[in-house]
Amino acid sequence: MRAKLLPLVILVVALVISVALVRVIDARTHAQKLVSDEPLYVNPATAKRLALAFNGLAADWYWMRALQYTGGKIVEYEDVHPEFFTLADIDLRLLPSLLKTTTALDPQFIAPYEYGALVLPEVSTDEAIALVNSGIANNPKTWRLHQHLGYIYWKRKEYQKSSATYAAGAKLPGAPPWMAAMGARMSAEGGSRDAAREMYRHLYESSDDPAIKEMVEKQVMRLDSLDQREAIQGVLNNYKTANGRCASSWRDVANQLRAVGLTLDPKTGAPLDPSSTVYELIKNGCDVGLNINTKVPFK
Repeated sequence: MRAKLLPLVILVVALVISVALVRVIDARTHAQKLVSDEPLYVNPATAKRLALAFNGLAADWYWMRALQYTGGKIVEYEDVHPEFFTLADIDLRLLPSLLKTTTALDPQFIAPYEYGALVLPEVSTDEAIALVNSGIANNPKTWRLHQHLGYIYWKRKEYQKSSATYAAGAKLPGAPPWMAAMGARMSAEGGSRDAAREMYRHLYESSDDPAIKEMVEKQVMRLDSLDQREAIQGVLNNYKTANGRCASSWRDVANQLRAVGLTLDPKTGAPLDPSSTVYELIKNGCDVGLNINTKVPFK
């Protein structure tokens, strides 16, 4: 009976100690906050030292803190600014420190690197690159981290660096053939929407994180919307040329919009964006814009 209970007792004790350690870390940091403008959380080296032998549990704690911090900031911002916004509009200054602390405590914990690769570019691309490079250094055989680093360089429009990063990842064990193909495509046409779609498709397929999948889905909607708005703008320009004025309503160009493959709202005749929200006719009928209620990212 004692032999069966011993593992359970050890687990409970470990959990209690890990919670106590995190409380000590937070209390120490709070004291620092009172006398200076230091970040809310201790630096990664200090956190690792205080965690003793429970680095994995402490890493999980900080990982959850990172997710809660980001989610809380989004909710807080939504309450004040219900209109559309992006992560770049939110003050997420502590997120890099939270992710760095998490990965310092558990360098083989891949999820924070992947999350940081997609979210941190909205805060600081330099921080995102530093985080993923540390992940590559700690996990040199994990090709997915090269995929994420290539994505960050692509976001910065540094297509040759993106190409070289994909090519390096393609040489690692288990890397799929498309890694090499993406390396070549970044070099040849890194700025194209088709290249972007392929990149997002591979990010979606290679991740099990629902938050990452949702972010990718929204970016693909944005690309589809850019294509749609180009087509709509073409229709509006043709109408203006033929009639000497801009369209007064969407019904003026309904047939032409259907002809280019757009789906229209049956009530208003307005074209629908990828989130099934109507586009707005702006600039006195001469241009098209996203509706404030859309789920398509503005940027």
